[in-house]
Amino acid sequence: MRVSAMGAWIAAGALALGGVGVQGRAQDNPFYAESTLPFHAPPFDRITDADFQPAIEAGMAAQLREIDAIANDPAPPTFDNTLVAIERSGVQLARVMRVFNGVTGANTNPALQAVQREEAPRLAAHADAIHLNPKLFARVKAVYDERATLRLGGEQLRLVEVQYGRFVHAGALLSDGDKRRLEALNKEESTLANAFETKLLAATKAAAYASADKASLAGLSEAQLQAAAGAAKARGQDGYLLPLQNTTQQPELAQLSSRSTREALFNSSLNRAEQGGEHDTRATIVRLAQVRAEKARLLGYPTYAAWKLEDQMAKTPEAALHFMDALVPAATAKAREEAADIQALIDSQKNAQKNAQGSAQAGSSELQAADWKFYAEQVRKARYDLDEAALKPYFELDTVLRDGVFYAAQLLYGISFTERHDLPVYQPDVRVFEVTDADGKPLALFYCDYWKRDNKNGGAWMSSFVDQSKLLGALSVVYNVANFPKPAPGQPALISFEDVTTMFHEFGHALHGMFADATYPSLSGTAVPRDFVEFPSQFNEHWALYPEVFDHYARNYTTGAPMPADLKAKLLRARTFDQGYALTELLAAARLDMEWHTLPVDAPLEDADAFEKQVLARTHLALPQVPPRYRSSYFMHIWANGYAAGYYAYLWSEMLDDDAFQWFTDHGGLLRANGDRFRRMVLSRGNTEDLQAMYRAWLGAEPSAAPMLQYRGLEPAPQAPAVAPGKVTSEAKSARSALPR
Repeated sequence: MRVSAMGAWIAAGALALGGVGVQGRAQDNPFYAESTLPFHAPPFDRITDADFQPAIEAGMAAQLREIDAIANDPAPPTFDNTLVAIERSGVQLARVMRVFNGVTGANTNPALQAVQREEAPRLAAHADAIHLNPKLFARVKAVYDERATLRLGGEQLRLVEVQYGRFVHAGALLSDGDKRRLEALNKEESTLANAFETKLLAATKAAAYASADKASLAGLSEAQLQAAAGAAKARGQDGYLLPLQNTTQQPELAQLSSRSTREALFNSSLNRAEQGGEHDTRATIVRLAQVRAEKARLLGYPTYAAWKLEDQMAKTPEAALHFMDALVPAATAKAREEAADIQALIDSQKNAQKNAQGSAQAGSSELQAADWKFYAEQVRKARYDLDEAALKPYFELDTVLRDGVFYAAQLLYGISFTERHDLPVYQPDVRVFEVTDADGKPLALFYCDYWKRDNKNGGAWMSSFVDQSKLLGALSVVYNVANFPKPAPGQPALISFEDVTTMFHEFGHALHGMFADATYPSLSGTAVPRDFVEFPSQFNEHWALYPEVFDHYARNYTTGAPMPADLKAKLLRARTFDQGYALTELLAAARLDMEWHTLPVDAPLEDADAFEKQVLARTHLALPQVPPRYRSSYFMHIWANGYAAGYYAYLWSEMLDDDAFQWFTDHGGLLRANGDRFRRMVLSRGNTEDLQAMYRAWLGAEPSAAPMLQYRGLEPAPQAPAVAPGKVTSEAKSARSALPR
């Protein structure tokens, strides 16, 4: 999953050029005034594509005027006239950018993509115009230097320290000449990242597997075939279409019995962005890596990763790499063991066919990456007598949402949910729920958009249309987006248990946003380091299998009967199945990310494919049957979604969340008292205090990686990786859940 979090004053940014070309009158643009809908929700019924660009440019211009007034205030700098004033700036820009980012991620079109291309470098320049403003920084620094004598409260002091650090991290201490060079690099980086996102969306769409032969899709259910036919029809094509998800492996590979079809689908996924032509991303990512290395050197760091991790919980690339390297032996050993089990199954089937047919050529051959999911599913069935198709009737999406995701939150935190049909949405599939706190007071709005569309980015994520802030008098308006295959009309919305886990995961992010209780918007909710932000979401996954919750939602969609005890027991026994594969593919992707972003600036331009191959071999992650969860050329997280040098965070946060769930287990499990304590000490705090101290105060100890390995069914290493004081953190988990990791 990925999460987007923005402070109101720096929601995005662009350098407004002289006069702003606002089309039409201000009163005609819904972004020029605060929404009058409940919770200030976006008035999607009034918003048109043409409203975004003028509102973005007007918002940038307005914020720069506000920043100029702060920077040139003749009064001596104080906490209120400098730090609080900055927090109050940029409200209009934040309003439009939150909606623009939401719509372009989940429901884009060529007109919106054109606005993205044009505004991306301006937004980067806008951020620079704030962070590199010498007069503004001088005032921030003056308050920072005097902070010990100002009698500031805890959150006030945190704001001073965080904002000062952000200015310095962004280059505020550079010379004027270096600032100009940094601005040019930031513009180029934003332009390249936007180009990557556009190319990848088109490449993924084009690489969908198409077939006119129904027999080639043998193994898929009738409902899946109807959905594939509907997907083809939606594009004006005959036959069947299997759109790609964002990860290397595709869910249909577990069912397709034709090896040639599996190979074709797998190769389409693996090479989606490497076909040459306008959608090939390799030249873009190579230049992006070089630009980031140049920026790091300019800022005084040996590599981009060293710069990026300075304000994260891991602090250094070395700490993150040490943490990951300690996991490789257990992960790859288990993956090889799993591969041997699969190969044994293949060999037995080959021998059986040979005996039956009298032909040495009968049957399958050596295990390939495209075969893994197909045969792993058979091994799972044989070992645990568990069939994924037998599970799906018990996971109907609306039941999972109401009687699982919402139910767990009700038990833990006392909140309730009421669907709203009177609020406008950006696409008909989107649903809206009002969230009420235990004391009956309004808490938040929650939007969910679960079905895959060609104009939606891959994966799943959470973000917000409105961020909570006591200073601005705002409550949270948050949303979850996913890419589940939409059923054919009239068919039930049955999802996999992986999709169930995804729903719990993304809702964990949503809770982090809903429960925000901060004064200042830039410290609120999910505005935390990358290697902490995935902790609440991954922690929330655990409730998907918690008996009281599971029994409440895992019911047959036709009869309402609970899942039979024997089927549930099989699911529980199988939950650690294939975890060597899952951890290895995640480690491979995380290592690729870190290697791209530890390239020194004087390194020669890399051939993307050769570089990837060399990295995996050198780090002992080149298992031929276990490709990276994302190859470099379609790694959206690191090239366009803010996880550059940060994909390790999913594993770092997995350590935190598994240790946290162990605390719940040791203290009575799913109890309201436990939930209220977790909400009060963690979920509501955002970035208002030191995150290492926050976690330690709640847990009562430093986190350990031992529960993570145990939950995955792997043996802890003799020296299980743990986080040393000063390096505790938390941002993300791994592929045990099913999201855009």
